[in-house]
Amino acid sequence: MARVISDECVSCGSCESECPVGAIAEGDGKYVIDADACVDCGACESACPTGAISAE
Repeated sequence: MARVISDECVSCGSCESECPVGAIAEGDGKYVIDADACVDCGACESACPTGAISAE
């Protein structure tokens, strides 16, 4: 199950640098997670200062 980023994302980039498989990229107004690449490790969720990342 992949993680998702909500609209609470402030585009700080903290999650992108924590992703071990490079599944996170800057999107239109917020970061997005490639569900096919996500290994559901949770590293991004713990790195997010706004709590915008959760399990799908």
